[in-house]
Amino acid sequence: MGIDNKILSDIRICVPKHAQRAIDILESNGFEAYCIGGCVRDSLMGKEPSDWDICTSCKPNNLKELFCGYKLIETGLKHGTVTVVIDSKKLEITTFRKDSSYLNHRSPQSIEYVSALNDDLSRRDFTINSLAYNKRTGLIDKFGGLNDIKQKTIRCVGEPYTRFEEDALRILRAVRFASTLGFSIDEKTKSALSEQVNLLDFISAERIRDELLKLLTGKAVLSVLLEYKKIIFHIIPELRKCDLTPQNTPHHCYNVYEHIAHSVSSIEPLPYLRMMMLLHDIGKPDTLKTDENGISHFKTHQTVGSQMAEKILNRLRFSNKDTKYICALIAQHDNRFPAADKSVKKFLSKFGEDFFVDYVKVRIADIYAQSDYKRDEKLSLIFSVKAIGEKAIKSEFPLTLKDLNIDGNDLKAIGLTGNKIGKALNEILSLVIEGRLSNNKRELIKFVEEKLDSV
Repeated sequence: MGIDNKILSDIRICVPKHAQRAIDILESNGFEAYCIGGCVRDSLMGKEPSDWDICTSCKPNNLKELFCGYKLIETGLKHGTVTVVIDSKKLEITTFRKDSSYLNHRSPQSIEYVSALNDDLSRRDFTINSLAYNKRTGLIDKFGGLNDIKQKTIRCVGEPYTRFEEDALRILRAVRFASTLGFSIDEKTKSALSEQVNLLDFISAERIRDELLKLLTGKAVLSVLLEYKKIIFHIIPELRKCDLTPQNTPHHCYNVYEHIAHSVSSIEPLPYLRMMMLLHDIGKPDTLKTDENGISHFKTHQTVGSQMAEKILNRLRFSNKDTKYICALIAQHDNRFPAADKSVKKFLSKFGEDFFVDYVKVRIADIYAQSDYKRDEKLSLIFSVKAIGEKAIKSEFPLTLKDLNIDGNDLKAIGLTGNKIGKALNEILSLVIEGRLSNNKRELIKFVEEKLDSV
């Protein structure tokens, strides 16, 4: 499992200036300091880390003294972490520590500061996250993390059952890393996370939501959703029925859950879009009807699914704004209309430009997750819809009331009052979108005067 120390000492990582400055300050004052965890892992994989973390033998109070000339954020102080802002970049610096027994399968009851780096590395979750680096010593690899990176393997530090028993969130972190890094999980670790999945009940909904969203945006999300269904179904039990629901129709080649998994991987890796695709067909099991020819039908599944999704998203503590938007997309995802100016502009007018753009992405991803039956025809239609919508947006065609060359004050001036003004403006907008009126102020006022006296 170990790797020759000379090889480790020859490994070099490009440490950014702000992180190296922190290490230099600590070492010049007689303390050990190393880059640790994800920044080392990502650097060894040829990726640019988004954050750099430092671990050190320096105690928290000494850290505050050494970095008193910098902006300090002390929210993590009880866990031995001080955030230092150097060159406008945040850097978490944490004292070497050992954890006591864990409380509620999530947090240690207490921590003990230690002087040895190895003690700190021994408490970490996975070997690929237990790597430390210092340009003076090179790479420190106590648990074979470098080899696991080369083998693209996620493996627990020490005994997997113990690691997950300590902190159940590590179960989700394992599959999240499998998705984001494209790594496989070693068999012993895989068995442990599967058998201990019920421990996720001890994790807050917010933590589960955050890990799930990271998992969904990973490059290997398809294989993870299919291989680790037990974990996904524990988080969202409603999906289990989807895996038991066939789609006996020429339009589909997968059961509902398999279709969902393929659709997630087919859409742009934005968290809200991937979450929407994970839930977009969740209403199908409850709406399944089979006709006399054995063909499956799922009428109203989008409406039922939107209602189910709202409950799921609330349960996972999504914001009201995100919940409303995702549910609206689910409710509209199977809305098919002609590639005609009138139809597309009406949709744009009702839902707005951003929603229209996402609707098109959803439709395309949905099609690619189906069978190839009439696929070219379906894609041709949605791409035509997309082109018409883009043309309307680019031409600044009036799609909302504020785009009209007439407003409430104009209608007041010709004698309309109260709710008659709003009704008239909405009627005008509808006629303009349909091409029955031009967006010319004089023509619009004349129309109101002549045609809408009864409004």
